[in-house]
Amino acid sequence: MSARLLLSCGEASGDLYAGALTRELRSLDHTLAIAGLGGPQFEAAGGRLIDDYRDIAVTGLTEAIAKVPRSFAALRRLVDAARVDCPHALIVIDAPDFNFRLAPRIRKLGVPVVYYISPQIWAWRPARLQTIRRFADRVLVIFPFEEAIYREAGVPVEFVGHPLVDLMAPAATREQFLSGRGLPVNCPTIAVLPGSRPNEVARILPDLVASAIHIRAGVPGAQFIIARAPHLDDHLFAVAVNAPAPFVVVEGDTNTVLAASDVVLTASGTATVQTALHDKPMVIVYRLSPMTYRLGRRLVTVDTIGMVNLIAGEKIVPELVQDAFTPEAVAREAISMLTDRVRAARIREGLARVRSRLGGPGASRRAAEAILRLVQGT
Repeated sequence: MSARLLLSCGEASGDLYAGALTRELRSLDHTLAIAGLGGPQFEAAGGRLIDDYRDIAVTGLTEAIAKVPRSFAALRRLVDAARVDCPHALIVIDAPDFNFRLAPRIRKLGVPVVYYISPQIWAWRPARLQTIRRFADRVLVIFPFEEAIYREAGVPVEFVGHPLVDLMAPAATREQFLSGRGLPVNCPTIAVLPGSRPNEVARILPDLVASAIHIRAGVPGAQFIIARAPHLDDHLFAVAVNAPAPFVVVEGDTNTVLAASDVVLTASGTATVQTALHDKPMVIVYRLSPMTYRLGRRLVTVDTIGMVNLIAGEKIVPELVQDAFTPEAVAREAISMLTDRVRAARIREGLARVRSRLGGPGASRRAAEAILRLVQGT
């Protein structure tokens, strides 16, 4: 009898990892059945959608309130599916706000739980480690320093490496990509990554677009490419279409956008790691609602939010958060990176250190093997 797995991811990056993991699981066991909460990447890899994460994805504590009824509906669907299908394991990917409610319910049904890409307990809300210990049979971590944290807490853990290492190949060269969109190949090119959730883009993109005027004043001929996450509404990007500076919007091809760029303006999150893997100097920005920001500040245990800075253990790239995030401040940092070769080289040295800590290729494969060992009891 073939194994059955239930999976839950709650954002675009989790869906990307779910797709890569599902491909590896099915290559190891083609009879495997995988279903759950996911998105287009998970479904394209052979997963069956019980619900779509895009209906519940949001950032911020106060912003999540509006999604509560929809989140509970998804939770019920997954628990009901587990009761009917009796999966051999539940795999939860990041998204602690949702998965911390789901995992204990599924665990009570006698289903082992694997936490793949666990929340950043080393950055904020460290007490969540005790919650994970109560429901997780295995934690698969993507940063080497996380392994000791879980092991010391008595949680079965395995370091598998970062799945993005295998998912970075651009679809075209810089020359092919830029010329194919009618852009000059030799002009300074700035990639703009405003996030993958609607509320992120709405808060972040307008000021990034506004920064372009200032950047072009300091770097004539600069051109801008927005990496648009799939399935977002067109109205979110109208500010770029009507901007005085030249913007090109490219959907669903972030790696090629990054590979073709000289500097990146990016929302905080997984995109910063993706940018580091492409060896691109970056300006990290973020903005939440005022209430969410005030509440969140009380829970954070580190003085930086950018994933690359957290991994490096120092601030190797600038972070402009909340009131510090202005078009003028973004432009100052971007112009500096484009014109100061010494600074750009120093940033790249820091990015190299980050890449060295992400593990080698094959993370999704190692994660799949660990999951099947648990399922098979080996």
